[in-house]
Amino acid sequence: MLDRHSALPAPACAALIVALSAGALLAASPAMAQPAATSLAAVAGKIQPHRALYTMSLGSIRNGSKVSDVRGRMMFEWADACDGWTTEQRFQLRFVYSEGDDMAMNTNYTTWEAKDGLRYRFNVRKLVNGELDDEVRGEANLKPKGGGGTAQFTKPEPQEMDLPPGTMFPTAHTLAIIDHAVRKEAFFSSTIFDGSDAEGPTEVSAVVGKPQAPREAGKDPLLKVAKAWPVRMAFFPLQSDSAQPEYEMSLQLLENGIAESMQIDYGDFTVKAVLDKIEALPKSGC
Repeated sequence: MLDRHSALPAPACAALIVALSAGALLAASPAMAQPAATSLAAVAGKIQPHRALYTMSLGSIRNGSKVSDVRGRMMFEWADACDGWTTEQRFQLRFVYSEGDDMAMNTNYTTWEAKDGLRYRFNVRKLVNGELDDEVRGEANLKPKGGGGTAQFTKPEPQEMDLPPGTMFPTAHTLAIIDHAVRKEAFFSSTIFDGSDAEGPTEVSAVVGKPQAPREAGKDPLLKVAKAWPVRMAFFPLQSDSAQPEYEMSLQLLENGIAESMQIDYGDFTVKAVLDKIEALPKSGC
C-alpha cells in the first residue's frame, strides 16, 4: 500500500496509507497484531503484482482550511521480487492555498520488504518547487514472532531507533488487513514502521466493512475479483496521547491487493485518488 508521509506537505503531509480510523479503535496486543504465518501466506498467494495510475484531486474543504485545491497524479507499483516485495510510489502534486500561493511537490518512495516480514529497506526523495526538500534512506529488521527490532537511517543523518514489539512493515500490514477481512474480523490495530520519515513508527487502527463486489470491475479484468472491502484507517503518532488521529484514510481494497480508490482526510480538507489505469506485473517464478 501507500506510505503515510509522501503525499502532502506538513502538517497535511501526515500521510498516504498506514492510517486507519472510525470512532471505534481497537488497541490490539502484539499477538493480535501478528496473524499466523500460514494465514498470511494464503493471502499473499492471491496478491496480483501490479502498476496503478491514479488521478488525485481535492475532495472537500471545511471552514478555515488553508488549502483551496489539490491536483496531480500518483503511480503505485507493487512487484514480486522472489524473496521479497518491492513497492514504488511516485507523486506529482500541486497545492493551491487560499492566500493565492501554490506549491509543486514531486515525491519518489521505494521499498523492499522480505516476504517473511522481518527485513525492510526504504528510500524517500521529495522535491518542492524543483528543489530537494527531504531525503530519507535506511533499513530495518524485526525479530521473529513480534519481538520488536531496530531501524538504521543513513539519511537525513545517521541514527538508530528501536522498534517496539508487534511492529509491522507496510506490505505485511496490507496482507494482515486482507487476512482480517477474509476472517470477518472488523477491527485491527498495529504499530507500523514505513521509513517515510525519521520520526519512527505510527499506530494504525483499521475498521473493515462487509465484503462487496468491486465497483469498477467492468473497467479491467484485474478488477474482476470475488471480494472487495471498504477499509477505514486512522493514523496516530506513537508518542501522542491525543484521542484524535493525525489523519484518516478510506479505501476500497480488493482481495488481490489492488486499491480501487481512496480518500485521505486531514481534518480541514480531503484528497481523493481515482484509479485511471491498471496493469499486471509478473508473479514470481522463483
